[in-house]
Amino acid sequence: MSAASDLDWIDDLAVEIFNEHTLAGLAVGVVRDGELVHFTGIGLADGATARPVDENTVFRIGSISKTCTAIAVLQLVEEGLLGLDDPVNDHLRGFRIAHDDLGTPPVTIRHLLTHTAGIGELRGWSDLLRPTGGLAAKLGKPLPPLTDYYAPVLRAEVAPGAKWAYANHGFAALGQVVEDVSGEPFAERLRARIFEPLGMGHTDFLRSEKVAARLATGYALGRKGLKPVKDTEIVVGPAGSIFSTTADMARYVASLANGAAPLLRRETFEQMLDPQGEDDPRLPAMGLAFMVGRLGEHRVAGHDGGWPGFISSLLVAPDAGVGVVAFTNTSAGFAPHTVAERVLARLLDVPDATAPVPASPHLWPELVGVYKPLPGLGTNFRWWPLIGGEVEVAVSRGHLVARAPSPVKLLRKGIRLEAVDPAEPLAFESRIEGVALPIRFARDATGRISTVRTGSTRGGFLELHRRPRVTSLRLWSQVGAGAAAAGAATALWRRRGR
Repeated sequence: MSAASDLDWIDDLAVEIFNEHTLAGLAVGVVRDGELVHFTGIGLADGATARPVDENTVFRIGSISKTCTAIAVLQLVEEGLLGLDDPVNDHLRGFRIAHDDLGTPPVTIRHLLTHTAGIGELRGWSDLLRPTGGLAAKLGKPLPPLTDYYAPVLRAEVAPGAKWAYANHGFAALGQVVEDVSGEPFAERLRARIFEPLGMGHTDFLRSEKVAARLATGYALGRKGLKPVKDTEIVVGPAGSIFSTTADMARYVASLANGAAPLLRRETFEQMLDPQGEDDPRLPAMGLAFMVGRLGEHRVAGHDGGWPGFISSLLVAPDAGVGVVAFTNTSAGFAPHTVAERVLARLLDVPDATAPVPASPHLWPELVGVYKPLPGLGTNFRWWPLIGGEVEVAVSRGHLVARAPSPVKLLRKGIRLEAVDPAEPLAFESRIEGVALPIRFARDATGRISTVRTGSTRGGFLELHRRPRVTSLRLWSQVGAGAAAAGAATALWRRRGR
């Protein structure tokens, strides 16, 4: 790693994020011109032994693993063994993917790569009774083969292509496709076709000797401070099982910043970065496994990851040859993404904020209302804990806000929607933890505001559809609370009247 005094400011930013989120350890790596040019390590990889975080500390990178799984899929496409629009069931041997909507097209490889297969967060509701929603297994016990885990059928909840819904199970199925088509165990395929060509000597899909000795301990912050989380294995390995270091992931980022060489042909990697089905270039979008957006005028691709005790973020600006990785061994929300995005923005000379744009209050009556996702309990499972099933756009204290019946105080109170472009009155953004979240309203064929969309490379895309206010959960909870208060007041009055 070369010295880079011009990047010392990253250390101060990392300390700020570290303290703000109360992390056990934090690792930040900057890749430029094909090498790791700056590393910041703060805190401890393991509190019991006082082992510090360094560039060779092994973290669980969670769903960043999905990008490796996708590259393994695209390698098969390049070899002519697979097509992106092939029905998945043409290649799966031990189980199949099915849905109940008769007459709809089959689930394809592309659907799985873009989280549009209609598969939900759970195989079934019984997964709610299992550790980490059925995704985890006890440490030291053999993992069930995916062919047993899903057999005979992994069922999609809604028709493929109907909506975007994050699906760990979809990427697990892609891993099984790689194994079934290549004839090689998935772990061996990743080692031979991704890790070894890049010189990632301390990276593995399994908890092997390459990673076990340097593995960080995962923590969560409780009332008494940081506490180690229970260590488990990941059943859906291709969706999130990779163990790696900052130094090794810098090699991976360097490859991505160079068109994914030598893993893929440049034109194949460019295909992975093409927005799939997104018709608004101003919004972040889903590529093939990668989430793609912009920082200023620069294309950015990335993915975040999380597992109990670990959060990770990878962002790369492929046209500028720059990338950032950030890992923490703490369950700490968006801390790694926040530091990665802020570092990358400064490296790309993106201004911290744009000039304010005048609001358009005359337009607000058209926007105010209740917006909900399309039906599907399993495919909305990720959003229910965050928005409580709906978002209400309202005017509060002289500002346009979006609020939801959410456990998150900021969303309950309401986040302000700020205008961003005088020429695009339906374009807004909100700033959460210092990161801008773009928001776009859209009209239907009659000219009425019908949908609102948002998305972030933090890990999700959400489309909400306008619904009658009478369907609002917030409204009915207020009505219920009012009725209860009125009943209590009436009972008290009657008692006093006696």
